[in-house]
Amino acid sequence: MTRCTFAVLGSGEFLPWSVEVDRYALGLATSGDGSVVVIPTASALEGDDVFADWARKGTAHYESMAVESRVSALKTREDAFDEDCISQLEGASMFYFSGGNPAYLADTLRGSPFWAAVTEAVDAGVAIAGCSAGACFLGEVAPDPGSDSLDPEKWGAQGLRLIPKTMFGPHWNMLETWIPGVQDFIRANTPEECRLVTLDEDTAMVGDGTRWRVFGTGAVAIHLDGSSRGPFRDGDTVEF
Repeated sequence: MTRCTFAVLGSGEFLPWSVEVDRYALGLATSGDGSVVVIPTASALEGDDVFADWARKGTAHYESMAVESRVSALKTREDAFDEDCISQLEGASMFYFSGGNPAYLADTLRGSPFWAAVTEAVDAGVAIAGCSAGACFLGEVAPDPGSDSLDPEKWGAQGLRLIPKTMFGPHWNMLETWIPGVQDFIRANTPEECRLVTLDEDTAMVGDGTRWRVFGTGAVAIHLDGSSRGPFRDGDTVEF
């Protein structure tokens, strides 16, 4: 059975610190030609200029690593059924979902042929990476940062559960400076029997869904049933 490879980042995609994260994840991939597909779909609600900016950042980042890359044109749910968008996935060794709106990303891909092609490739050994929104939607909950209040009814969409019984909390060390009280709100609204995995900014973890290695300048922590484990820092191993 092929072991899946996941890379989740709290923030900082395509910045110099994350080169080690990308190389490690690509080294674990067992399928593809070594190339990366950059998928900025989560930023599509912010407009074409923002989408194009993330695309440029991604391709420039991989060019600096001497890694071949291409950008997925997927912006809308209609695109997720488009054969040309789906064919862009073929042959890659890693799919990279950059940041934006987790709920939009999950709702755009849910039940689509594009997502089916992604999961089939991941099962066959292609690595999947996600930063911020791109990390959240892989778990149980894909929050909507556009919500105007801390309201559980507006908390967000269901994630696509590629990493089940897990909810990711990116930007963890910065959240309270943006929205006071949001950390307690997230803890209180983590689904029952679901672990909350918090990642500080410029922090990542790479693994197979059970055993992970931590990278970056911040910390990772695991919260479950009122107890916490961590902090885990660069070079540490996390198991769950």
